[in-house]
Amino acid sequence: MKKLSLLLFAFLLFISFSCTDSKKESTSAESENLTEQVETSKTDSTIEFYQGMVKREPDDYSNYTKLGEAYLQKARETGDASYYDKSEQVLKKAVELYPGSYASVVFLGQVSSAKHDFQEALRYAENAIELRPRESYAYGILGDAHAELGEYEKAQSAYQKMLAIGPNFYSYSRMSYMKELSGDTEGAVGAMQMAIDDGIKQNLPKENVAWAQYIIGELYFNTGDLKKAQEHYETSVKTYDNYYYALAGLAKVKAAKESYGESIELYKKAIGAVPLPIFVSSLGDVYAKMGNLEEAKKQYDLVEYIGLLSKINKVIYNRELALFYADHDMKLNEALELSKNEFEVKKDIYTYDTLAWALYKDNRLKEALDASLNSLRLGTKDAKLFFHAGMIYYKLGDKDRAKEYLSKALSTNPYFHVMYSEVAENTLKEIESKSRAARGE
Repeated sequence: MKKLSLLLFAFLLFISFSCTDSKKESTSAESENLTEQVETSKTDSTIEFYQGMVKREPDDYSNYTKLGEAYLQKARETGDASYYDKSEQVLKKAVELYPGSYASVVFLGQVSSAKHDFQEALRYAENAIELRPRESYAYGILGDAHAELGEYEKAQSAYQKMLAIGPNFYSYSRMSYMKELSGDTEGAVGAMQMAIDDGIKQNLPKENVAWAQYIIGELYFNTGDLKKAQEHYETSVKTYDNYYYALAGLAKVKAAKESYGESIELYKKAIGAVPLPIFVSSLGDVYAKMGNLEEAKKQYDLVEYIGLLSKINKVIYNRELALFYADHDMKLNEALELSKNEFEVKKDIYTYDTLAWALYKDNRLKEALDASLNSLRLGTKDAKLFFHAGMIYYKLGDKDRAKEYLSKALSTNPYFHVMYSEVAENTLKEIESKSRAARGE
């Protein structure tokens, strides 16, 4: 799932939640009760409030904790990665003041995951579990880190523990992801719907609920069901006005239906809210599909700018930039270097896939195949994974396996990419043509 698919699982890492600390924290009841998970405008007010509280009561760790939590929510709502640094700074101050603050340690685990320091995220999660072994949230952070490191059995175990302790929005959404990875789309949809139901019941921020609705849209899009995908994207936009992920989802649907003008406007709207590289790249691809190469190039140049804008962007968007370069046959040496750099810190199936695609573009086919097979090891039903495997097999001369995987890509989702879906179709036709020629037909 942001991608999954871009950032689909990455943003599971950043779900903010309210959690209270031990007995000592009850002494700060006023500031504990005043904070809530809130929408963008209210998040700004919350940040301002706790900035003031920190100045007035600089020795009260809970003010720093709540400010750190608000910064995390702000990062979710805006896509501005600089808020992770701000959150980390105040949360570390909270832990300095009170090492037993469960909430502070858990949020630091989230920040570490956001910054792709998964070993540090594991450390914080384990620390939080020692503080409160019967509290569920730290198990989610633990599972997230294990998943990004490709340690899926450990991730599954952590998520199951989380679910057993606290069946709620956060545990259901993570179990949805594990079901998606194993190829159980129906189970993934069901678990995410349970997350939505709980989120509404618990009156969680509308953005959180909208995110889960968007994920269901992604699950349906990834199976080629445009009707259901559109329905859930539209629901997401209604839940949280102009939710940028859902707008981009709707843009994908319009592009799949060849309504390119509408797709462009929706992508522009999403980018206007949060200029994520994947949105800009996708917009460029739609322009390219229409033959407007000049406008496409403008978008592609912007992708690089965003990805390299700051130190934290270079970390967060490492894989996305590598995949972008490989997809567009640009800076292929850099694509390979970026994918290798990403592989040093992440071992999940999508990092393997990105590495495989970069190696394929560099004509290192045996290495590419090894990485591709690793990306497929869980049985994930992802058309892009199948497409990459098919193209690698084709270049290796194994036309039977190439045909198998390219057919699987198109049968899984014929709209998986605005440009590469056609490449898959044409490659299959080429395989068939060569097979007929070999038979003398």
